[in-house]
Amino acid sequence: MEQVLSILLYIAAAGLLVVLALGIINLTRRDERQASRSNMLMRWRIGIQAVAIMILVAMGVAAGAISFGG
Repeated sequence: MEQVLSILLYIAAAGLLVVLALGIINLTRRDERQASRSNMLMRWRIGIQAVAIMILVAMGVAAGAISFGG
């Protein structure tokens, strides 16, 4: 289980890197859709970061470092 979560975390990190790169590339563009595209990429980045944090918490629970309830 921990190995699957580790692979998922790497996938989430790679996705985050791609979205960040697209955001930087989008900053250099000067068209009428640049602002809305930046907003969309920011929402994607926040979503991917939330998924990555959930995976980290699941890894902590699977490893026994985090316990809920008692």
